[in-house]
Amino acid sequence: MSVKIIDLSVPLQNYASEPSPPQISYYNHEDGARRLAALAGVEPSDFPDSQAMSNEVVTLTSHAGTHVDAPYHYGSLCEGKPAMRIDEIPLEWCYGPGVLIDVRHKQPGEEITAGDIQKALSKINYTLKEGDIALLWTGVDKYWGSPRYMQMQPGLGLGGVTWLTTHGVKVIGIDAWGLDRSVKKMGEDIRNGADKSVLWPAHLYGKKKEYLQIEKLANLDKLPPYGFTIAAFPVKLSRGSGAWTRAVAILEDKK
Repeated sequence: MSVKIIDLSVPLQNYASEPSPPQISYYNHEDGARRLAALAGVEPSDFPDSQAMSNEVVTLTSHAGTHVDAPYHYGSLCEGKPAMRIDEIPLEWCYGPGVLIDVRHKQPGEEITAGDIQKALSKINYTLKEGDIALLWTGVDKYWGSPRYMQMQPGLGLGGVTWLTTHGVKVIGIDAWGLDRSVKKMGEDIRNGADKSVLWPAHLYGKKKEYLQIEKLANLDKLPPYGFTIAAFPVKLSRGSGAWTRAVAILEDKK
């Protein structure tokens, strides 16, 4: 049996396509020699070629890069009890069968509906199972690194997230900045007189039903419709509302 692992994550990087990008300072091997020499009371030249261990200092939010949102991100209460934080979620939720839901036909700012999801599943002749990890394939990751990235996404509507979670899905991923429609489009709708319920409906649904989001996925075009396993374990950030993950898809060839 052979195993293929597909990286579904965007990098943590300076000047990333998000409102609060990471700030990364890089320290090379000569810097490492100076730092460690000072700690040890020796000279940098005591290291071979005056080089020692490199390092990076990273300042970032817990929702930078590819990450998992915990129920606490959506509100302090979920299903009438204190919402789980990222270090409290069952890791079993983050490892399971993946199914690719192709919604690339949706335009920027449009809502991904329950009907869209049902049609996509019907096309691949797939029935959701308890514990499936649903991946919404918008194709927006191709704009990563561009100012257009945050403007191009459609987003999951209240009907869509309700349908998925009532059919056994605990984890929903998307290859865009967030699971909801673009911030720009939601704001425009409010200014044009829309009901305030258009603001982050998928996120705020998480107050009523426990589920996780994986945001800023990538490379979903490399996946088959189903028959693969998703692993997206979040970093154990104490009391966090979310945390970073190196999300991957695992494909096994049993021949």
